[in-house]
Amino acid sequence: MEKKMKRIGVLTSGGDSPGMNAAVRAVVRTAIACGMQCIGIRRGWQGLITSDFVPLDAASVGHILSRGGTILYTARSEDFMTEKGRLKAVSTCKMLGLDGIVAIGGDGTFRGALALSRLGIPVVGVPATIDNDIGCTNYTIGFDTACNTAIDCIDRLRDTMQSHERCSVVEVMGRNAGFLALYVGIAVGATAVLVPEREFDLERDVVERIRNARLAGATHFMIVVAEGVGSAVEIGKQIHEAIGIEPRVTVLGHIQRGGSPNARDRETATRMGYFAVKALDGGRTNCIIGTRGGDIVETPIEEALEMKKHLQMDRYEVLETVSVTTPAFTMPAR
Repeated sequence: MEKKMKRIGVLTSGGDSPGMNAAVRAVVRTAIACGMQCIGIRRGWQGLITSDFVPLDAASVGHILSRGGTILYTARSEDFMTEKGRLKAVSTCKMLGLDGIVAIGGDGTFRGALALSRLGIPVVGVPATIDNDIGCTNYTIGFDTACNTAIDCIDRLRDTMQSHERCSVVEVMGRNAGFLALYVGIAVGATAVLVPEREFDLERDVVERIRNARLAGATHFMIVVAEGVGSAVEIGKQIHEAIGIEPRVTVLGHIQRGGSPNARDRETATRMGYFAVKALDGGRTNCIIGTRGGDIVETPIEEALEMKKHLQMDRYEVLETVSVTTPAFTMPAR
C-alpha cells in the first residue's frame, strides 16, 4: 500500500513564463484539498540546496492568478548539476519532510527532476516555457501569452513601418525551436519567417519575397526571425547588402516572458497543477503532466526527455501561401 503523502514541495525553475503563478496556486490549493501541506521552494533547484523555502497556504496564493512571473522566483543552478549539490537537495527534502515535489519549468527543470527522482525523491513535472518545445505535450504554459505579446509589439511596429515605408526585421524568442516565430509570423502576416527547423536561403526566402511584394505595390515588409536561426542584426545587414534597403531591426527579448497570462494559460496552468498533485497523491510519480488533444496525460520523465517535438511544416506552407504577393504585372519572357 502506497504511503500517504503528507507534505509536498513546489518550485519554478529555468526561464519564467506567464501562467507559472496560476500553476503554483493550483498545486497549493489542490494539495490542501488532498490533506497535504505545501512548501514553496524559492529560486528553483538552488533553493533545495540553500534551504530557501516558504510555507504556503490557500491565502498566500490568493490574487496571483493574474500575475506574470513567479512568486517563488526562479534560477538556474550550477550547484545542482553536481553530485554534491543534488545530495544536499535530498538532505533538504528529508529535513523538511517532503514526500514529493512538483517542478514547474522546461527541459532543464525536468532533467533536474529526473536526477532527483533517481535519488529517491518522487517528482512530477509541469511544462511551463514560452518556447513550447517539450516533446511530451502539445502545449506548454506561457506560449499563448508570449505569442500575443509579440503580436501586439509587431502590430505597433507595422504602424510605423507603414508610415515610413520601411522593412522591419523582428527577432523573437524560442531558444532552438521555431514554434513562437512561426505562430507569430502567421498571425501578423509576415513577409517571411525564418525558423531553425528549416534551412533558409536568403535570396529565395527573404529577398525574392520582398521583391515580389514591392512589385505588387507593397512599401513595407515584415521579416520575423527565430532566435535559434541567428542574429536578426546580421540578417538585417545581409538584406541591406542584397537588396539595398536598410531594415530596422527589433529584438523583442524578455518582454515576451512578462505580462499577465491570458485565459488559455491560466486555465491550462490550473488544470496541470491540479493533475500534478493528483498524480502524486495517487502514487503516480516521476512523470510529466502534459496535454494531447485537449486531454491531460502523464508521461514518465525518462521517456518524455527522449521525445522530440517537430515543427508542423504544414503551417509553414500556409504562411508561404497566404503571404505570397503576386507582382502586378508579368515580366516579358526572354
